[in-house]
Amino acid sequence: MIEQLIEWDHALFLFLNGIHSDFLDPIMFFLTQTKPWIPLYALLLFLIWKAYGKQAWWAVISIGLAILFADQFTSTFMKPFFARMRPCYDPDFVDIIHHYGNCSSKYGFASSHAANSFAIATLMYFILGKKFPAVIWLFAWAGLFSYTRIYLGVHFPGDVFVGGMVGIASGFLAYKIGITIWHLTRTSKTT
Repeated sequence: MIEQLIEWDHALFLFLNGIHSDFLDPIMFFLTQTKPWIPLYALLLFLIWKAYGKQAWWAVISIGLAILFADQFTSTFMKPFFARMRPCYDPDFVDIIHHYGNCSSKYGFASSHAANSFAIATLMYFILGKKFPAVIWLFAWAGLFSYTRIYLGVHFPGDVFVGGMVGIASGFLAYKIGITIWHLTRTSKTT
């Protein structure tokens, strides 16, 4: 079963990675960076402040927790434990894939980019979704951000999928912890 999943993962990778153009290469490399998304992050912080005012501190703590959980679980635990080479290092793929930009660390399972972006999308959905329903579009952003990793040849689709699942779980867990702390502090102030 595992062998069949890996075979499908490789075939999907070769298909998706094969859809590239010289025009898109620098765009995808730009979009995989953090800097282009700083205005989005600033907008999200503004929306949090607008929704919660002085009580926004719990949401900011939740953001830190979500990124900590997602990034550390994928980078510190999963990548060294599974030791699955990135396509750009894998001898079976290195000469047949489209690779653009730097390859990063040797191991890629699971994708920290996917984990972090889906953690933020999930967390923002829970924090802001009722007041600002358009935050649901953050899942499309997380999907695009994650796809850049396949396009650039640094992650297999399975790396991205599992990273996304870790991110969703991390965002949900961070929300639950943050909202619990917020409620506890509000309760203790009223008693």
